[in-house]
Amino acid sequence: MQVELFASSPIGSLRSIAGTDGRNGRSYEHFAYVAHPLGDEPELEGGTWRAVTRASRALAHLDQASRQVPNPRILRRPTLSREAQSTSALEGTFAPLDDVLAADSTNDEDKSAALMEVLNYIDAADVAFDYVGEQRNITTSLLFDAHQQLVDGNDAETNDAGRIRRCQVAIGSPDGTIESSRFVPMPPGPELEAAVRDLMTWSTAGGDRDPLIAAAMTHYQFETLHPFNDGNGRLGRLLIVLQFMTDGLLQEPLLSVSPWFEARRTEYQDELAKVSQTGEWDSWIRFFSRGVEASAIDTATRVNLMLDAQRRYVQLLQDSGYRGGVARDIVEALVDTPIVRVPALARRFGKTPQGIDTAMKKLAALKIVDGPYGGYGRYFVARDIYHAITAATP
Repeated sequence: MQVELFASSPIGSLRSIAGTDGRNGRSYEHFAYVAHPLGDEPELEGGTWRAVTRASRALAHLDQASRQVPNPRILRRPTLSREAQSTSALEGTFAPLDDVLAADSTNDEDKSAALMEVLNYIDAADVAFDYVGEQRNITTSLLFDAHQQLVDGNDAETNDAGRIRRCQVAIGSPDGTIESSRFVPMPPGPELEAAVRDLMTWSTAGGDRDPLIAAAMTHYQFETLHPFNDGNGRLGRLLIVLQFMTDGLLQEPLLSVSPWFEARRTEYQDELAKVSQTGEWDSWIRFFSRGVEASAIDTATRVNLMLDAQRRYVQLLQDSGYRGGVARDIVEALVDTPIVRVPALARRFGKTPQGIDTAMKKLAALKIVDGPYGGYGRYFVARDIYHAITAATP
């Protein structure tokens, strides 16, 4: 960490640290950055407020689109799959989006460690969304439970799983040493634990402050505190959507922000660091607002494409004489799971594999799905929905 860049920060201070690095056994003496608790909403430039307004408008449009769907929850899984894959990639865990979309139809023994880690995020986010959806606040207990689920069964599952870290960490070290790290967050201990509690209280305080600005500030503070040994980036971006839900900006958690940030990883990291170095919020909040606006527009476009495809599929079934039955059930499920396998569908709908196979051949003949591909456990793809989910982020 370039100590001189953080030495004059008006919103934090440097603290000397020393110890033995558990990763390599070497002794170190350096400095950590200790963020002050968040205060009032900062005075912002007109250009920043315009960016905030545009982002808020885009979120309102996305929320309105979700309210037009009888069961908006069917849109959660594809959006969350895309978010999970991208937010994990930002932290160095890479699993193909195809594998994530097909995970419900794949046996556990065939899933890679990277895929299991991405699926952990989906499970953790689902629980958190349901919790907040019941009009509850974001709490430290919710964060701890999400972290426990996130690291379950992978290399990051240590004795600190689901609890505030008890060791010093460093971020972005090219040679593995604390001294060369891009950023060193505050030391572990009671002060860090208190800072996390203060942040959760601040983030749910409500009042007259703008909810999008509050979310931007919360995200900065969480990433700067870096309260867990692993998974801070993923949980910090999950917090963005959770805070939008608690503040009433989103009813259904369909926003996927990580693809936009992933495409601008260096700028994202630089903007966070700049706040700590200067105490100036405008640049970060403008960047954050651009990301939210673009992500909300992108997500709404994908949602509309998926729903349009589903309506076409239903119409094709009706025109061919099908009014119900398992074929209609499968079509309804394709938005949730655009890559499907016969055995998994048989289990899902309580039908025989032969009955599902017959229905899938009918859907393939109608060009609703492509396939079958592969051998045993062969799979089919709802191509229109698949492309709506997987198309590159603008």
